[in-house]
Amino acid sequence: MESLLRTLVCCLSVLVWEAFGANRARGTAPLVLSESAAQSRSADLQQQPHRGLLAPHKLDLGGGTAQCKSRPVDLVFVIDSSRSVRPGEFEKVKIFLADMVDTLDIGTDGTRVAVVNYASTVKIEFLLKTHLNKAALKQALARIQPLATGTMTGLAIKTALEKAFTEQSGARPHSANIGKVAIVVTDGRPQDQVEQVSATARAAGVEIYAVGVDRADMQSLRLMASQPLDDHVFYVETYGVIEKLMSKFQETLCGLDPCALGHDCQQICVNINASYYCKCREGYVLNEDKKTCQKELKAAVMVDPCKCEAQLAFQRQAQVTLQGLTARHILNIFSHPSRLFAELFAFHCAFLCILVYSKKKSTETI
Repeated sequence: MESLLRTLVCCLSVLVWEAFGANRARGTAPLVLSESAAQSRSADLQQQPHRGLLAPHKLDLGGGTAQCKSRPVDLVFVIDSSRSVRPGEFEKVKIFLADMVDTLDIGTDGTRVAVVNYASTVKIEFLLKTHLNKAALKQALARIQPLATGTMTGLAIKTALEKAFTEQSGARPHSANIGKVAIVVTDGRPQDQVEQVSATARAAGVEIYAVGVDRADMQSLRLMASQPLDDHVFYVETYGVIEKLMSKFQETLCGLDPCALGHDCQQICVNINASYYCKCREGYVLNEDKKTCQKELKAAVMVDPCKCEAQLAFQRQAQVTLQGLTARHILNIFSHPSRLFAELFAFHCAFLCILVYSKKKSTETI
């Protein structure tokens, strides 16, 4: 019983010392917590940028040459130049195409453009690999002439699929994950079948947009276009207002650069879809306004040498006490079986107290 009481006193001493140490350390705890919170917040902003996302910025896409960083696509224009398209109207189509090119990021690693011109016959004006810079491409568009008769839209789509959207003609392989887009512009009713050939093209991964002008047959446009039809079928009354479609195709083909258009981030602006969020440089954290940054606080953790020495002294004293208990009783406990259990229990409790205390302090030191 005496040894058991001594063990309980030992354990109580450990608890009292813990309470005393915690009370002395209370003044430095908020600084350490502040540092931890700042680090956690900084790491959270880097791993989950959407938490710093600002309200989406509405971008003006209409009718202009907004700064555009187009997603790379292989783009083929399929244009109707039949007799119903007057020379002046055909010039408006070419202006529309040139304005579209102005908004795209043309190049070997960017968007590549080809043109398929059709009437009763089909002519590939140039391939995807032919013009890989914007100036040459616009000059080639300006040289296109109308073909005058017939409206073989199905044949034109078939030609685009079989001769323009091939790797030999400059299309990127499927493994490159580059989109293939065909924009068909027509003002009449096709004189051939478009449904099956359009379905074949779509099945091959070509996204088809159908643009109808004036007398265009809406049913044929729907048979050509990809789903959803509301996003892929367009109609304008005359070629004179075809530029109204610019904004829609900019949204489709253009990854606009919101940061380049203007932002209010103090340090770093990061684009995300049609908006942006703000980040801070290393060593800074984002403020609550999600725009400005402040220097990250690094709290200094003070070490109390007295506290450290006192802990070591306590551990040494506990070890001496335990050794004394063992030395005095190890020889006669076996002659008193009833005391054997009590002594073993007392020894076990004392050992656990010291072990738990030592592990806890080692963890705090690390």
